Amino acid sequence: MKKKFWPVWVVILLITACHSEKQPSPTGVKTICNPVNISYRFCLDEPSRREAADPTIVWFKERYYLFASKSGGYWHSSDLGSWTFVETAQIPTEEYAPTAIALGDTLYFLASSTEKSTIYKSGDPLSGAWQVALEELEIPVWDPAFFLDDDQRLFLYWGCSNQNPLYGVEVDAGNGFAFKGEPVELIHADPANHGWEVPGDYSTLTDLNPWIEGAWMNKLNGKYYLQYAGPGTEFKSYNDGVYVSDQPLGPFIPQEHNPFAYRPEGFAAGAGHGSTFEDRYGNLWHIGTITISQKHMFERRLGLFPVFLDEKGILHTETGYGDYPVMIPDKKVNSFEEIFPGWMLLSYGKKVEVSSSVDSLPASRMTDEEIRTYWAAATGNAGEYALLDLGAICCVHAVQLNFAEHNTALKGRQKNLRHRYILEYSADGTDWTMLADRSQSDIDLSHDLISLDNKIECRYLKVTNLEVPDGHFALSGFRVFGLGKGEMPGKVAKLEANRDPQNRRQVSLTWEGPENADGYVVSYGIDSTKLYLDYMLFGTTSLTISSLDAQQDYFFTIEAFNENGITKSGLLIYAGLGDN
Repeated sequence: MKKKFWPVWVVILLITACHSEKQPSPTGVKTICNPVNISYRFCLDEPSRREAADPTIVWFKERYYLFASKSGGYWHSSDLGSWTFVETAQIPTEEYAPTAIALGDTLYFLASSTEKSTIYKSGDPLSGAWQVALEELEIPVWDPAFFLDDDQRLFLYWGCSNQNPLYGVEVDAGNGFAFKGEPVELIHADPANHGWEVPGDYSTLTDLNPWIEGAWMNKLNGKYYLQYAGPGTEFKSYNDGVYVSDQPLGPFIPQEHNPFAYRPEGFAAGAGHGSTFEDRYGNLWHIGTITISQKHMFERRLGLFPVFLDEKGILHTETGYGDYPVMIPDKKVNSFEEIFPGWMLLSYGKKVEVSSSVDSLPASRMTDEEIRTYWAAATGNAGEYALLDLGAICCVHAVQLNFAEHNTALKGRQKNLRHRYILEYSADGTDWTMLADRSQSDIDLSHDLISLDNKIECRYLKVTNLEVPDGHFALSGFRVFGLGKGEMPGKVAKLEANRDPQNRRQVSLTWEGPENADGYVVSYGIDSTKLYLDYMLFGTTSLTISSLDAQQDYFFTIEAFNENGITKSGLLIYAGLGDN
């Protein structure tokens, strides 16, 4: 029987939000902004490019430890904001998707392998000293992840294939990590129903099999949440889905809300193949993989996103403003609003004057909010500069400089790798004041965030190169955050949704936006009170989403934003499973 069409309906909420009313982060509180600001290593093969991906973060002896693919070592941090690198040759840091687990006073490490999976251990990973704990697992595993249950039973999950499922097995750590029983098939791809598993930047390549990979397990309030990545690391749609069970080896069913971590647009897109962990205050975070994939498919970065578990046990990641600054809390928080200072993007589409340009890489690429594009000066010489005009005096709270690699020839982790520059600001473009002096810096920070304890007021910002690691002085993003002094955007007046009756994984949205909006965040979900998925857009009033669950109803809302704040529309629409 043909289902009755559910019409689009509107609920006027009569609520508007203006983040300009929020306060700046207090002095001493760490502020971060994706991509994670670390020294990304240059790959060993051609072409020269940076990479880190497939991350694991674990807590061990009062430190967070971060492991990522092809990084030549690992990082540690006490606050999730500042990371210190440990270089070591005692573990296979050239393998993909490394993982770790703390068992008592020992940290164990395992990376991907198709030949022999060796487990390493260390009681002092700060020193870089490791030793072999087990020469060889019973079978080699790819994309491994350990999980220790409350009863101290240890489990191993793995899998990375466009043909095969994810697997899991209980292991005996006290008996050479021996398998306790046969491996169990846990998750199979289901792209016919799961739009988030369909390959492509926008989940439209239905003729390709998705890569299902990167297992990770959390136990929360007695439930087991098995996360997995798809549909492929080179796509903006790279995300983590989640299945749920009452047992560590299943049977598992998809969580009603999926994908669990998803960021298909914005400056830095992608949130897949990661790990979910608790910080020292009990807050949940997800560290995932951001895709660039321009110089090479495996050109990638890392992104850190807050995670929440609602009253019904639905796990979800906050990615709506996922590459805007957030505060690292020093206590337990219950909502994204508690850590989002409300600093808006001031630099989108603004004019940039430069010292020189490679013809095919213009200055406008620094302010187009796309990490996959970049400006490059004609040289890497000292004195090359970019001067950004915000168009009016604004309150500036943070600047993020995202360095790109153009015509570099570096490979591996080099000594004395660094960017040296100065960053200045001005109200009139004539009188300049130093904002950040990196002239003596010996730190390589590819996505350098200058977060200010006290705001400044200016119209112009100028970054001047002093030294680059190699190649040209280049920036993929000259991003400035704070608040303008103009009008907040008007409300979106109309929002319509049409669900494709032939492909229920897809919905098309259109709206009437105010003239003074820079962009929009579309939020949607399976319940009118659980709009946990977000889509950030600039310069358009339409959107097609192809990553839906074909068996779920959805609700949608939208908010407009500009440099002065965020305005909720008060609109809520429904797109069910019926024919439109």
